[in-house]
Amino acid sequence: MKQENTYIRVGTQYYKLVKIPSISGRTNQSLIPWNIETIRQDHGKTFLAQIPKFDGFTCIPDHLNFQSTFHNFYNTYAPLSHTPEEGSFKRSLAFVKHIFGPHFELGLDYLQLLYTKPTQILPILCLVSQERSTGKSTFLKWLKNIFQGNLTYLLNDDFSSQFNSDWTNKLLICVDEVLFNKEELTERIKYLSTTNYNKLEAKGKDKREVEFFGKFILCSNNEENFIKIDQHETRFWVLKVPKAEKEETELLEKLNQEIPAFLYFLTNRQLQTRKKTRMWFTPDQLETKALKRLVHNNRNRVEKEMASLLMAIMETDNSEEIKVCPVDVLNALGKSRIRTDLTQIRKIFKKDWKLTNQPNSNGYLRFVTYADGDINWKEAKGRYFTITKMFLEQQFEEEKLG
Repeated sequence: MKQENTYIRVGTQYYKLVKIPSISGRTNQSLIPWNIETIRQDHGKTFLAQIPKFDGFTCIPDHLNFQSTFHNFYNTYAPLSHTPEEGSFKRSLAFVKHIFGPHFELGLDYLQLLYTKPTQILPILCLVSQERSTGKSTFLKWLKNIFQGNLTYLLNDDFSSQFNSDWTNKLLICVDEVLFNKEELTERIKYLSTTNYNKLEAKGKDKREVEFFGKFILCSNNEENFIKIDQHETRFWVLKVPKAEKEETELLEKLNQEIPAFLYFLTNRQLQTRKKTRMWFTPDQLETKALKRLVHNNRNRVEKEMASLLMAIMETDNSEEIKVCPVDVLNALGKSRIRTDLTQIRKIFKKDWKLTNQPNSNGYLRFVTYADGDINWKEAKGRYFTITKMFLEQQFEEEKLG
């Protein structure tokens, strides 16, 4: 479509291509439904024949070689107004270093993939910190200025809504002050982070399947349980952002001035990682203390009490491992106020802790606890699990989380 054509017809509907002014001084391109009679009144009857006609809409992201049309379908992905050019971007690099810390190079790879390979699946980036003035919100605003109409902000409640037409075709979906206290919300965002398709639903319209390429960025002041994930989760990249050494009131303006130079850098930079998983990065590359802390605090109370009980028994007996059957743990926890059953205990042993019990019933020493805290050992037989002190320390000791 030529630049001078401000109207298009898609199917049987007419639209006007407008540029909406923003506070930053830039304009955001948008399509607004326009009445055919209004077009006739403004430009005359013969003008309608000049309006480009398309069979429908599509959304294909591309920042390096953007095309407004594909096979007579109009591309609704928003073209970026920035033109990459050489220049200074020192402040941008320092800011990325502040946000990603030891994962600086991975952070640059993440931003480079967003810009050069927008359809590549990427991990769910979570920026957390209990402190204020860390730069989390500034990071989102900076990305908004870079990717413009292809980034949108959501509230926690937006994920509960059945209508998603405002964010399904966006590159970046950002949630500030996130708190997902329902498992279904966590499961939904996990599914969307790896799927290639999603059901788009707008008010008053039928659902339709569309290609999905969105990436999620979550920010929270709650470091311990802003979202429910387990120890085997590989889709989250959790970073604790430190407080800025010196607060800069005009930081965002300085970053915005460097956007063309920073994009030129990303276009010509050599990626430091290779694609090894569907989300590009491996779980080992994304492992952080903040992720371990989040997983630790998401464990249920029964699991924590089981670990504490078994660790206390091994320390009292000065041993490095213990052999237990689920019923042993159930009897011991029964003397406390923890409510559980054999099914839950077996699930924790096998599914959560990934342990395997003996294939046959064998003899072992069973621990018996008393109300006064004393422990006794009795000979017993059963298909016991063997649990080591090292395993529990690696899984549960908060001191190791830093």
